[in-house]
Amino acid sequence: MRFLYSLAWSLALPFVILRLWLRGKQEPGYRQHISERLGWYQAIDTRKFIWVHAVSAGETRAAEPIIRALLQAYPQHHILLTHMTPIGRSTGQSLFVNVADRVTQAFIPYDINWMIRRFLRHFKPTICVLIETEVWPNLIAQCKAANIPVTLVNARLSDRSLKKALRLSHLILPAAQAIDYVAAQSGPDAERLRALGVRELCVTGNMKFDVTPPPLMAERGAKLRAYFGQRPVFICASTREGEEALIVDAFMRLQLPRALLIITPRHPQRFEQVASLLSQQQLRFVRRSTLDLNQEELPIPPDTQVFLGDSMGEMYMYYAASDLAFVGGSLVPLGGHNLIEAFAMSRPVITGPHTFNFSEITEQAIDADCAQRASDADNVMQRAQALLDDSAKRQAMGTQAHAFFLQHQGATDRTMRAIEKFIA
Repeated sequence: MRFLYSLAWSLALPFVILRLWLRGKQEPGYRQHISERLGWYQAIDTRKFIWVHAVSAGETRAAEPIIRALLQAYPQHHILLTHMTPIGRSTGQSLFVNVADRVTQAFIPYDINWMIRRFLRHFKPTICVLIETEVWPNLIAQCKAANIPVTLVNARLSDRSLKKALRLSHLILPAAQAIDYVAAQSGPDAERLRALGVRELCVTGNMKFDVTPPPLMAERGAKLRAYFGQRPVFICASTREGEEALIVDAFMRLQLPRALLIITPRHPQRFEQVASLLSQQQLRFVRRSTLDLNQEELPIPPDTQVFLGDSMGEMYMYYAASDLAFVGGSLVPLGGHNLIEAFAMSRPVITGPHTFNFSEITEQAIDADCAQRASDADNVMQRAQALLDDSAKRQAMGTQAHAFFLQHQGATDRTMRAIEKFIA
């Protein structure tokens, strides 16, 4: 089966590169460092590397605590941080700018044997640390052939993903069984990973709880909130395609009095699309990209209805400037996104019906009364209005949210203890 998989990859490679080039029209980063995706790198690097693979921005932010812990625990090593997306790479650059001399970034090659072999010969990593959901059959097989231990940390696996993987059991199960150790986010994740064939694993929790919000983001959030004035502010964060239209329709239909709506699309290539939607609906909106937060005057007109967060790396700022949050990817069947950043800023959360990617944390947060589940976009706005009108309830939920955030910390230390034997 892996032979057929490799053959399919090889046959598809010209079309994959063409798609990469076409995608670069919207995101120029896809046209950069293409040679790395084919396993070609600069001169041989003789430093000792711990390899951490984080596909995109979310996984890179999740990897931040363990990368910093590894840098501290193993001063003789450097970190090789690989990605699949340009936004993951740029996120890593911003997160580790103060330790850039010890963090080397690259795109991981496509999962073709000879490309992976070239990558491994070039960097010779001590260990492979995969973040969250990555099971690449050839990558794992080539690591095993080179005697490089493979670990999967902060691991999660939804019921839906498990069913998909089992349909490809002849390909995925041998890869999962070859992973040396898995640190799962939760008990249900661990059980599903066992069903996938993982043999050695433990439950460590979610490392995203160990991310420290930058103090600068809180300061900038307070400044942004001052620009908004005394109005209640409701943020719809990490929204995905199809959600903004539902949110805007519900917002206009229910006409939340005085409230300012912040929308922050998940992916930067959709900023213009959402701006066009707001223009078509004749909503009065201001774009973050037009503002200089160093200005002293009030640059946001008081009749502004929507603030479009068309920037990256400022999610903590947006949460700090808001009273209440909806977290996207959950009104459409995409499984939802991370609630933890909102909780870190003491913000209660409303989520949609589709949260299978973060099912356990979402249910625990609802039980802890720091989150609510809405059935659809109208219900999101109805719940938002009720909480914006009830400051005592909203503040109590915010206090619970931060307590929930603190309660679940410690996953990074547990993960470090789980993988240290492979590095030593």
